[in-house]
Amino acid sequence: MTVSIQTADFDLSTEIAALRAADPGVGAVATFVGCVRDRNDGAGVSVMELEHYPGMTEKSIEAMIDAARQRFDIRGVRVIHRVGLLKPQDQIVLVAVTSAHRGTAFQACEFLMDYLKTQAPFWKKETTPDGARWVDARVSDEQAMARWELPSTGAVLERAA
Repeated sequence: MTVSIQTADFDLSTEIAALRAADPGVGAVATFVGCVRDRNDGAGVSVMELEHYPGMTEKSIEAMIDAARQRFDIRGVRVIHRVGLLKPQDQIVLVAVTSAHRGTAFQACEFLMDYLKTQAPFWKKETTPDGARWVDARVSDEQAMARWELPSTGAVLERAA
């Protein structure tokens, strides 16, 4: 399985071992693990809740992986994104890429993370000392979008009530 949207935590070593298994052509593995911070936009965050649209989110991430495969000579990809209630220091996301060479693995991993952060349909609610607030989990990063020549969505997805 290439993409998992899950509430459970993940083990980095297990995921990398599975990605490398039975592929002697792997010469490099690049990974990114994102974690919950205890602050966002100047406010303390005690809990973060992530939501998504099942089916739509996986399809969107698979399309991102297809785009990465077209751009880079990669051998394997694994993306895990957690949803539900998360606390500071919890792992949120894993992007892991294998290739024959390190440069390609690094580029593809960064491409996927930028694409994921700016385009994937996730919504987050942060609990702060002032109460809870919904925030579009996507970040407008025009520099990342321009670097990869990604189309700007321009649209803000509304969270379902």
